[in-house]
Amino acid sequence: MSTPRSLVLPPGVHAVTIETGRGNFAAHTVRTDGAVGHVLLVPGWTGSKEDFTAFLPLLAAAGFNATAYDQRGQYETPGAPDDDYTLDGFAADALALRGMASDAARSHLLGHSFGGLVAQQAAVADPSAWHSLSLLCTGPGALGETPGRPPLTPLVQALGVMTLAEIRAALPSDPTLAPDIAEFLDKRFTSNAPASLKAITQHLIDAPDIIDEVAATGLPFWVGRGADDDAWPHDVQAAMAGRLGTDVHVVEGAAHSPAVENPQALLDAWLPFLKENT
Repeated sequence: MSTPRSLVLPPGVHAVTIETGRGNFAAHTVRTDGAVGHVLLVPGWTGSKEDFTAFLPLLAAAGFNATAYDQRGQYETPGAPDDDYTLDGFAADALALRGMASDAARSHLLGHSFGGLVAQQAAVADPSAWHSLSLLCTGPGALGETPGRPPLTPLVQALGVMTLAEIRAALPSDPTLAPDIAEFLDKRFTSNAPASLKAITQHLIDAPDIIDEVAATGLPFWVGRGADDDAWPHDVQAAMAGRLGTDVHVVEGAAHSPAVENPQALLDAWLPFLKENT
């Protein structure tokens, strides 16, 4: 879960609803005259489009249109109990959004954390839809019960037994947060569709490793993490990058959410790759 520094939309960033054949998705978009390409940004566990809001103007200034969205059942995108919350289903959503969010034949795809698992599936499902695949603070499959992070299995067990408000109250909180940010984090968590949150959490526990299939797409790959990323172990991310024929780009001054914690450094690390592959 990323913690935004501000909830004010920067100039040029618009809150929209994107209608697709797979439903309607809440999104933040940025558009620039003479854009050289389009970027689709996929958020992670208990995340949302707000995880990328501060990053969007930087992409526009670099010449890219960009779209960040709430995945199915996240925050302001609705989700029903019987919706498709498989990784294939989330990937199909990304492909549907790419088609509706950009006039370009292909987009650059970046997945953050759990969104990286979705992005991998979307790349394998239709490589022709993408210029490139970028994986940020994610891994080659399940995160599992990573030491130092709240355990995931008890959350899966609690969903359906406790309300989201009760679960949220039991999770660690940061008393130093500004009141509006703390209120937003509470609202975002409790706005999740329980079935979506349960499925996403389970995917973090047992998602398969499909990196060999991803590599076989032949797409250009970029892998990055914050210097102090505390999710997938650093050696696991490095091994994944090696299997994709690349290295890990380390974003200084950032942990698990570089797009929030140091957006300019993230852009500096990522932009040469985007330009090279547009």
